[in-house]
Amino acid sequence: MRTIHSFAPIGDSNSMILILGSMPGRMSLEYGQYYAHPRNVFWKIMHDLTAIDLTQPYDTRTAGLRHKRIAVWDVLKACTREGSLDSAIDESSIVPNDFASFLADHPAITSIFFNGAKADNAYRKHIWQTLSDRSKGLKYQRLPSTSPANAAMPYPEKLARWEVILHEPKSFS
Repeated sequence: MRTIHSFAPIGDSNSMILILGSMPGRMSLEYGQYYAHPRNVFWKIMHDLTAIDLTQPYDTRTAGLRHKRIAVWDVLKACTREGSLDSAIDESSIVPNDFASFLADHPAITSIFFNGAKADNAYRKHIWQTLSDRSKGLKYQRLPSTSPANAAMPYPEKLARWEVILHEPKSFS
């Protein structure tokens, strides 16, 4: 198994929503882009909810997220894993990202949404105890994974569950 590393976050000091994955998949790592697998529906969901144009280059789509005040990052900074599945992550190899500093530097964030169970569970296991009381008071919610590994849930159901991000105050102003 090899050690892999996540990307820098997408977002800025105006971001109000933080969407967290666990660790980029093999194809995302290869392309250097969040959610690069063509069957991952993250960008389709962002298009359907925020009108970010799927046909635009990656840099334009990420700028669209920042404009909509959405940040994206991963819970894990590094880990050992073969392939792309979260279940293949060697738990003893996990190095979490520094959320105490990130959240202190992004004070407008009011809500954190987990893109799947692994991101939620890893955050609670590796991050929660490092957070300030303010950060622990943010809204947290697990959403269904956009990964092709979660193909059992039909797209309309995933989209309906992800619509909760639209209800965050001022996020799309």
